[in-house]
Amino acid sequence: MNEKNQTLVSEFVLLGFQNLHNFKIPLFSLFLLIYIITVWENVLIIVLVSSSLNLQSPMYFFLQQLSLSDLLESTNIVPLLLQIVIYDRATLSLVGCITQLYLFGSLEMSDLLLLAVMSYDRYVAICIPLRYSSIMSHRVCVILTLISWILGFGVTMITMYLVGTLQFCDQNTINHFFCDLSPLLDLSCSDTFSLQIEVFFLSVPLLFIPFILITVSYMCIAHAILKIVSNTGRQKAFSTCSSHLAVVSIFYGSILAIYLFPSRKHSPAMSKVLSLLYTIVIPMVNPLIYSLRNKDIKPLILNYANILKYKN
Repeated sequence: MNEKNQTLVSEFVLLGFQNLHNFKIPLFSLFLLIYIITVWENVLIIVLVSSSLNLQSPMYFFLQQLSLSDLLESTNIVPLLLQIVIYDRATLSLVGCITQLYLFGSLEMSDLLLLAVMSYDRYVAICIPLRYSSIMSHRVCVILTLISWILGFGVTMITMYLVGTLQFCDQNTINHFFCDLSPLLDLSCSDTFSLQIEVFFLSVPLLFIPFILITVSYMCIAHAILKIVSNTGRQKAFSTCSSHLAVVSIFYGSILAIYLFPSRKHSPAMSKVLSLLYTIVIPMVNPLIYSLRNKDIKPLILNYANILKYKN
């Protein structure tokens, strides 16, 4: 091996959004505003579910966990994104890059599993209402949540261990706004074939098994709703699922669009836009979807806003 190839990279330069120098301030303001709204919304839902007696049910417990995941994911991505927008780039150590990738992958996996658990909760509530309390007990909810978190962080740790064994030579620029797996594999001068096989066999089941569970749950829910005689009953049953279904559609749509289709089908700019959708926009939109259509959360938010207004 020649001397040039022996120079190993210990840090990476994230290029972010190039050729947008004239839009630094608007972009920075937009992303900062999105981050502030995301933090406020998700913290509010976490606090409301923890403190309100009206929200002590499995559905809101899972929503609280989803809000926690969204809050952590946004905090993992946006601060570095803001730095990139201002300085046109950001430098991240190899350890820092792998850490960000680990948190991102773990939280995404946990989100997938939590959405599947939430669909199962809706299935039990609509299709087996008389046994709902016994099936979805607090103990069961805690166990399902722990399984989602442990699987998300545990499976991703295996991938990160293999990423940590890779060597990076000479090239250290990543044309992205965060450390994603594909750019890292492209930069590595090690053989990444075994890692790509491992990622495939670990990620695909965790992507499609929850999707299959969600699909089957909603097929059963739709069948049960169609059996309801009154239109009022149908609307009430559907309203309890519509928010979750909207979140699932947005989340899976963006994930599949960027990871399932070959990268040659879309430009790097399109990849970044899609990445923005599921890393910073979805964590902001999820609380809005759930709260604006929810008769239990919406009054609490309005009361909370009135209290703050009165104090000011």
